Amino acid sequence: MAKFELSKHALEQIELRNLTLEMVDSVLSAPDSIFEEGDGQKIYQGVVERDTKDYLLRIFVNGTKTPNLVKTVYLTSKIKKYE
Repeated sequence: MAKFELSKHALEQIELRNLTLEMVDSVLSAPDSIFEEGDGQKIYQGVVERDTKDYLLRIFVNGTKTPNLVKTVYLTSKIKKYE
């Protein structure tokens, strides 16, 4: 598995959105899907459960940095939209 570093913004978003580092690590370690953008950005996605409901955790990563830099993180209930 690639190494990841969390940006200040990503850490702020994790706290603001009441996410856990374990949720982020889980998706980065075993994503349901990874989308690659042309500029080196990767979007890691995985379904996580919160309050007995499924959400899609989307993690935006700068893959050109070493270690890979997590830029931002968010949850969405619109799982089908991003499949």
